[in-house]
Amino acid sequence: MNSDNVAEAQELTTAMSENSSAALAEAVDVLNTLKSTVQQQVLGRDDVIELVIIALIADGHVLLEDFPGSGKTTLAKALGEAIIIGSSIDESIVPFRRIQFTPDLLPSDVTGVPVFDSNSNAFHFRHGPLFAHIVLADEINRTSPKVQSAMLEAMGEKQVTTDNVTYSLDELFFVIATQNPLDLVGTYPLPTPQLDRFLFKITMEHINRDAELDVLETYKNRRDLSGQLNTVTRDEVLHARQTIDTEVSINPAIKTALVDISRNLREDDRVLQGNSTRSMVLLLPALQVSAALRDRDYVSAEDIEILIPRVLGHRIELAPGVSDLQKVLLDNMRKPMEQLAKSTFS
Repeated sequence: MNSDNVAEAQELTTAMSENSSAALAEAVDVLNTLKSTVQQQVLGRDDVIELVIIALIADGHVLLEDFPGSGKTTLAKALGEAIIIGSSIDESIVPFRRIQFTPDLLPSDVTGVPVFDSNSNAFHFRHGPLFAHIVLADEINRTSPKVQSAMLEAMGEKQVTTDNVTYSLDELFFVIATQNPLDLVGTYPLPTPQLDRFLFKITMEHINRDAELDVLETYKNRRDLSGQLNTVTRDEVLHARQTIDTEVSINPAIKTALVDISRNLREDDRVLQGNSTRSMVLLLPALQVSAALRDRDYVSAEDIEILIPRVLGHRIELAPGVSDLQKVLLDNMRKPMEQLAKSTFS
């Protein structure tokens, strides 16, 4: 290869690198816009908001274990209103829907139901509240297993089935489910397959004193913010998801560490049931989003340390008499993380 060809190749490589950096920067701008918009309406929950944004972009779902009045509805609604629907999208898809789960709820109440139209002498499908970009499934453990199963199909396959007919949900479909940690009367605990559909399970503690005072001082201003906040489009969110998936690299050593951590947990006598392989697959895009939010185009050990407790906390069942999940996780992460630190990254 002569000097001219070498120079052209170098220029092409530089141009491709600059384009990749610009695309990733645009994707991060979308994430930061979503984050700042929600933060203006939900105070004292910055860590929860970041995890919710990560789950949204990573195409996962979130289970919030919270107390009544802790801001879950405000958070979900703020996120839904921050995303504008394009004109080309099916009109049956709306930005945000809230479903209040009760023991007498039926699957058709959330998925939709065929309705007979006397004018056309035919049945037409009436879309249920699942046909939304952001769905708040409030007190999901209060509904029957039959309704929970309908939710499982929607969360796992992005579709619902009614009368043997399958209807597709939008590509941007995100569920924020809640359950009260103290109220056990009249509840149906989520089975393991349903829990495994949630990328994160987040326990929302009460916010600190200063944040709570700020909530009381600013509630009128925040109430009147509707229509004045920055928004992003559905297509921008999906493009950001695709860009981060393409532009943020995952070194093989990262995947090795995740597999070793999982195997250590499964072999630990303190663990009755370890995490699934699917949990590690779901974790990979979340790690990429975490890296992008920290202005990196590669996943690092920091991202694993931040996210893996959130991903594994609701998937691991400890043996009787063992209660310190944090210690079990740290013990089983130690050697794989040490090996990761010794690895040479290209």
